[in-house]
Amino acid sequence: MKICVVQAKPIKGDIQLNIINHIKLINLAISHGAETIIFPELSLTGYEPGLSKDLATDKDDNRLDGFQRMSDEKKITIGAGIPIKNNTGICISMVIFQPHKTRQLYSKKYLHPDEEEFFISGQSSVDLTGNKINIALAICYEISVPAHPENAFKRGAAIYIASVAKSVTGVDKAIESLSGIAGKYSMTVLLSNCVGHCDNFESGGKTSILDNKGKLLGQLDDSHEGILLIDTDTQEIRKSEIK
Repeated sequence: MKICVVQAKPIKGDIQLNIINHIKLINLAISHGAETIIFPELSLTGYEPGLSKDLATDKDDNRLDGFQRMSDEKKITIGAGIPIKNNTGICISMVIFQPHKTRQLYSKKYLHPDEEEFFISGQSSVDLTGNKINIALAICYEISVPAHPENAFKRGAAIYIASVAKSVTGVDKAIESLSGIAGKYSMTVLLSNCVGHCDNFESGGKTSILDNKGKLLGQLDDSHEGILLIDTDTQEIRKSEIK
């Protein structure tokens, strides 16, 4: 199975332009044979908590229909981040598009204290399964909560994908934490981070893939968009940066 994590540079609050950019990056991933493609945290709006109330939508927003068409036509799975509103508040969510299936949501359960003013805890624990490989999803702060990767391991995950918006200093700490998670639970770990300005910080990039012992297999730089892909059968790593 070929799994891809994307390093994107979101345009603050502009869902339509971010959709166009996502499609460009998805096509790049497809050209490298990707079957599952995961974007950073809140990739369709940028990580902008203060704007979430105005930008929040639902998973069936027709602006996202193009992703479903790509999923159906290319037989790929896509995960893209956007704030989702429900009856009780707004969640930091990932909309998951799978071929000829109803859209699913993965919503961040464990929030950083700074996020609690803007978001509510989600209760999703959607896992992806492809070619007999179980994939667990995580969004940013969740990788800092020991119960999260432990529960993924207990559910039989072999792959753990973290979708984040991390600063220059924060991403190094995240990679260190994920290396420990990979080694402890024998899971291959992928990290999708953004680049450019988010909220009140600069994103640090370094989208990464680590093997199930915690060894770094591949990494993008700290400033350019691109894709990083692993073939889980051969452990081959492919990457492409847009410079």
